[in-house]
Amino acid sequence: MTTETPLLAVRDVSYRLAEKTLLAPLSFTLRPQEFAWLTGPSGSGKTTLLKIIASLLTPTSGSVTLNGKSSDQLGPEAWRRQVSYCFQTPQLFGDTVYDNLAFPWQIRQQSPQRQALRDSLAQLNLAPDLLDKPIDALSGGERQRVALLRNLQFPPALLLLDEVTSALDAENKARVNALIQQTAQRHAMSVLWISHDAQETADGARIITLSSDREAAQ
Repeated sequence: MTTETPLLAVRDVSYRLAEKTLLAPLSFTLRPQEFAWLTGPSGSGKTTLLKIIASLLTPTSGSVTLNGKSSDQLGPEAWRRQVSYCFQTPQLFGDTVYDNLAFPWQIRQQSPQRQALRDSLAQLNLAPDLLDKPIDALSGGERQRVALLRNLQFPPALLLLDEVTSALDAENKARVNALIQQTAQRHAMSVLWISHDAQETADGARIITLSSDREAAQ
């Protein structure tokens, strides 16, 4: 009998900054195409954990592997192609929405169809003419949705979401949730999503909770 290798394995991972513990040792795994919420009070280490999984921070101890391989073994480019991280405060660049949505295509030396990009905007209740809008003119909710759509142009194996609907109303939160669920099913994508919204996390999906003393409960 063989044991299936998890998509993501977090083993005794911790993080300290100077003398302060930002994340005490914790372990968990995610299977391919598994959806899990990451919850806990402010300061419990949720964002720190996502940054470690995304290879933006190096853990003080422990290991993170993807399909049994570390980021050092895969290399930074291969890791970024398989693990995508959406910040709570969207990180947009360039001049327009088009610049952001086209970027994942351009780094793969491909050219996106403008109509396809407009269609993706419509999925999240964004007007087609938003494509040429300057990013400085976007609202907080528009910025969150554009950043998410950029990350979904080529769905990763693992999508990390840090409160990406915090600036949205209930209707648009539902649209985001539906798109992520559909994309996960269609592309066998796993999702780890930070949320403080009890209504969001009451959908029956797995919940991983970091408590104030930084012990993880699943």
